[in-house]
Amino acid sequence: MKKYLVGGAVRDGILQLPVKERDWVVVGATPQDMLLQGYQQVGKNFPVFLHPDSREEYALARTELKSGSGYTGFTCYTSPEVTLEEDLRRRDLTINAMAIDDEGNLIDPYQGQQDIRERWLRHVSDAFCEDPLRVLRVSRFAARFAHINFRIAPETLALMQHMTAELTLLNPMRIWKETERALATCNPQVYFQVLRDCGALKTLFPEVDALFGIPATTKWYPEIDTGLHTLMTVSMAANLSEDIAVRFAMLCHDLGKALTPRAFWPSHHGHGPAGVKLVEVLCQRLNVPNDLRDLAKIFAKYHNLLHGAANLTPQTLIKLFRAIDVWRRPERLEQLIIASEANFRGRIGFENHLYPQGSFLREAFCFANSVTARDVIMTGFRGAQIGEELERRRQQILAIWKQQRTTINTKTMLY
Repeated sequence: MKKYLVGGAVRDGILQLPVKERDWVVVGATPQDMLLQGYQQVGKNFPVFLHPDSREEYALARTELKSGSGYTGFTCYTSPEVTLEEDLRRRDLTINAMAIDDEGNLIDPYQGQQDIRERWLRHVSDAFCEDPLRVLRVSRFAARFAHINFRIAPETLALMQHMTAELTLLNPMRIWKETERALATCNPQVYFQVLRDCGALKTLFPEVDALFGIPATTKWYPEIDTGLHTLMTVSMAANLSEDIAVRFAMLCHDLGKALTPRAFWPSHHGHGPAGVKLVEVLCQRLNVPNDLRDLAKIFAKYHNLLHGAANLTPQTLIKLFRAIDVWRRPERLEQLIIASEANFRGRIGFENHLYPQGSFLREAFCFANSVTARDVIMTGFRGAQIGEELERRRQQILAIWKQQRTTINTKTMLY
């Protein structure tokens, strides 16, 4: 029995990146051998065991034979005779098909170390195309390692382009899990660009794919193409925040522009509210978590209003705060401000511009929130009158604040 450290831990160690988890392959053993040594079996389709002390996963070396469609259509074979090289051959990329033995020696039968040096994401064998989930995995790796200049080998991208037919067989939860992990990378826009490059975006995210080729007003969108703008905003959101809800909101914020009749291009009046239904459809199809879905819908509906925050009346500001449920969810305002800034700066030539609307909205909420229901109750209001008076007072304090703000700005300009 021999044990080898494999996969991501080996790859990240060579790249001098933090190793978050370690996986092992065991060669020359049976399930009974593992159980006798105190390992706990957890795998159903193939033998995977938890170490009795470290709780790390140890899998018996195995081979796979395609026996059906989709990513689950495999028959796994394990035996003490299965070699390490045979086990590594079934893996997706060469950089994930390396191992280290208990003496620290690197086993690299498919030149993964060379591909790391040359920054290639390359498939191990033609068996790669048997699992359509690998299209998403490679796209995610491209996003994860974009900052250190990894790119997909042309022959691997060609295989990915021929795998799109089976993408419809993927479990939506698996699609979302890969997407969620891609959104958490430093360059999530790369994930969606790669999916588009291989033709998978049209299958998995048709609402987003439809945005490419749709023009926007050049004055406000120098990049013109709505799909390109969308990816730029996702990238900018990743620079501004680690919150994947904000990043996902950027992916969805302009979906309504795909509904604009061609005759009205490049104008897209009302595209925000129109896109809410498309956001709902996308989220329902992929089982997107409710908190991400809700933020994406709210931002799609109100993102144009947020840009003009300084011109909103106290009454409209209060309506906006109420609509986004900011009294109960104050963190949501910050999410929307960051998303709005990403939307503004996610345009060619606007990347380094300031976004004063953010401080305006934060300050406006601070003043409005300083008036509480308890203040109203203490002055004798009861029942439905409490809500009405609370809103009136909040509008009043915003009106005073806006007037003072205008006066200060005017004096600053004079001097």
